Amino acid sequence: PPMASSRVAVIGAGAAGLVAARELRREGHSPVVFERAAGVGGTWRYDDAASADPLGAGGVHGSLYASLRTNLPRESMGFLDFPFVADEGSVDPRRFPGHQEVLRYLEAFARRFDLLGLVRLETEVVGVRRRVDGAGAGVAGWTVSYCSRKLAGGELQEEEQSEVFDAVVVCNGHFAEPRLAEIAGIDGWPGKQLHSHSYRVPDQFHGQVVVVIGYHPSGMDISRDIAGVAKEVHVAIRSAPCGMQSTTAHANLWLHPMIECAEEDGSVVFQDGSRVKADSVVHCTG
Repeated sequence: PPMASSRVAVIGAGAAGLVAARELRREGHSPVVFERAAGVGGTWRYDDAASADPLGAGGVHGSLYASLRTNLPRESMGFLDFPFVADEGSVDPRRFPGHQEVLRYLEAFARRFDLLGLVRLETEVVGVRRRVDGAGAGVAGWTVSYCSRKLAGGELQEEEQSEVFDAVVVCNGHFAEPRLAEIAGIDGWPGKQLHSHSYRVPDQFHGQVVVVIGYHPSGMDISRDIAGVAKEVHVAIRSAPCGMQSTTAHANLWLHPMIECAEEDGSVVFQDGSRVKADSVVHCTG
């Protein structure tokens, strides 16, 4: 027998949410996509506004920095029936394009498969709970509570509502909650701290001595970005040889072992005993 059609809540209109909505509709279901931002694209929507909290705890926002490019070739990032190819509308035709090109692709995907009508923009899901009967026993369905922002009388108002769905697909990613390195003495260290989640451009580090923690893709990108304006950049990396100078084009960028502690005089001490007087620490720690 044919599968019964279900009403499905999809949380998030990034790449995962958009393709989930498309496949659900192809199978005869009725998806509703909730997206807290003003457009589709998820983590690929760039926002140059500075976070209220430089360590990223002041509410959910994107993690993109201005210079970010993909670390995968475009050929491996597209869907099979909608390839991610450079065309006349491309803003960046490179094989490893900038974030603007990825957003353009996801927006084109949503238009091509007529998904925009399924998306409720500026609507944040604030709760999902299993339905229960009067005796407290579970029954079919999920209650989804959400808050939508609407303009009323010239003022932006938030209104909370709830709806019942047969199923829920969670597609909101895992890049909204930054993790900080645990460093002995950091609470008494006098310099500035920033998490990569809140990093956008390097201007604020002009002429500074900066310590970057982590050397995965964001750490590599951001340390080189900052090295273009900073006096010195010292990267704490788990497998770095002691004090080895980086082989990048920046002569002012060095790799070190991880941090042992931070001191009240502004010093950052590495596990090999070397130390630098630093102005800022940037956590590229996921």
